[in-house]
Amino acid sequence: MGRIGQRISLNDSDRQELLIMSRSSKLEHRYVQRAKIILLSDESKTYEEIQQQLQITSIVVAKWRRRYLKDGIKGLRDKPRSGKPSKYTEYDKKRIIHLACSKPEDGYTKWTQRRIATKYGMSQGKVQTILVESKLQPHKTHYWCGKSTDPEFETKMIDVVGLYLNPPDKAIVLSVDEKTQIQALDRTQPELPMRADKVRRLTNTYKRYGTVSLLAALSVHKGEITARTVERNNNETFLQFLKHLYRKYPRKQLHIIVDNLSVHKHEKVKIWIKSKKRITMHYTPTYSSWLNQIEIWFGIFTRDVLKDGVWHSKKQLVDQIMEYIETYNKSRVKPFNWTYAG
Repeated sequence: MGRIGQRISLNDSDRQELLIMSRSSKLEHRYVQRAKIILLSDESKTYEEIQQQLQITSIVVAKWRRRYLKDGIKGLRDKPRSGKPSKYTEYDKKRIIHLACSKPEDGYTKWTQRRIATKYGMSQGKVQTILVESKLQPHKTHYWCGKSTDPEFETKMIDVVGLYLNPPDKAIVLSVDEKTQIQALDRTQPELPMRADKVRRLTNTYKRYGTVSLLAALSVHKGEITARTVERNNNETFLQFLKHLYRKYPRKQLHIIVDNLSVHKHEKVKIWIKSKKRITMHYTPTYSSWLNQIEIWFGIFTRDVLKDGVWHSKKQLVDQIMEYIETYNKSRVKPFNWTYAG
């Protein structure tokens, strides 16, 4: 029988923390390996079994078992190494941290590691080390949705989400919006197609052939897209699109979700809607267009069609947009899996 050594029996807290360490994709490999040694020891694996499974020596197994038995999970950390003392003091480090957290001057929006290093006359690697130790990332920005200032936010939000999760019987719920200023861009040189070891290549310089706007309606509970392109979006084109939807779904109650764009609330639009018994408008709260499901589809459309597109005319752009929508309706139609836990 192989050597087992002193028994290691983990409590629930240590076992949970070691499991997280052993499955981490962000921790350095040596820490992941140490966690696995202790977990396998807890399973009464022999030295030989641990060596074989982790491809390490018995000396390594013995070292980290011994360190864990003495100091627990803290013992799995590297001990401070002796060597040349740092030339930078705690004051220097605090200056770096303070600078990284402050707004830069001379027209810059944010700091980079290189400019911080240049300002204080140290290597970029040292600046990176200090920032990593302080868990600071001045080169990154995360975006989040600010709180709506609409005093009726909750009422409008519940109204919209209610249409998604519990729509009126036999009614059609349509999520409607515009994607404006879609540019028909051509390149000044021919596209170089993808080949083995070569990605697709486009010139940075381009020609413009004008812009179009796309009016689109998502049938929320079927996933079908109804759309048309227009030269410019205004209350007249929006009203024409509403009339088109009204004709497309005869004898159906229509519940249309839109944001607070002025064309959606134009007097002509209000007068026409008031004259129709089958149509009801629902407005998302101010600064909450993300509640409108058509925005999800616009993201898909942008990735599939617009990103890195090349068109030799505005007509070619329009034709491709409408062809894509036709293909989408034939092959990809399904409702989005909208969930709400509020």
